[in-house]
Amino acid sequence: MTGTFGVEEFQLVLLRRMADFQPVLVEHARGGMGFSVGDMRQVNADWQRFVRSRSAPRGVARLRAVLGPQESVREQRSGDLVCRLHHWVLPLWPELRFEAVEGPDRGVWQEWLVRAPETSPPPVAPGADPAPWAYVVSDLERLFPEVRHLPEDAPSRWISRFGVPDGQGGLRHRRACFVHGLLQDVTDA
Repeated sequence: MTGTFGVEEFQLVLLRRMADFQPVLVEHARGGMGFSVGDMRQVNADWQRFVRSRSAPRGVARLRAVLGPQESVREQRSGDLVCRLHHWVLPLWPELRFEAVEGPDRGVWQEWLVRAPETSPPPVAPGADPAPWAYVVSDLERLFPEVRHLPEDAPSRWISRFGVPDGQGGLRHRRACFVHGLLQDVTDA
């Protein structure tokens, strides 16, 4: 990996996966960062070489090598299992944090964008769908009834089903697709 790989380049790697769902939002973000489409391809290629390299750091050390020191680290216990949650600030999404869930084996079990603790998700208009890039996976549980998370269809993607009140006492069932934890698309379930 080149010595110039840092936070901005890491954001491009995240954007690359989101481009399949929200090409206009990705184009706007990429252009605002001052990178070309070719730059984004090259950064992604550099990232792939880095993560596959035998000499690259593993686990959370890989993310620290690129993103610098974490903003915060905290332990989370579930029964006898204790994980460490590592958080970094990414300028593209200031109300969110990039989270790495580190297991007891020191491996990173999950990497995704989560809501910063001091922020709340924006409200959703009655009968409307949540807007792309404004919500993370945990926001659905705060905002909608009957959220059910489905198995991932790729390592960076997450699918959830949820109910939106239809204004007549019932629910309209919806399907949300997330990339790196950030909402990309909502469709009929």
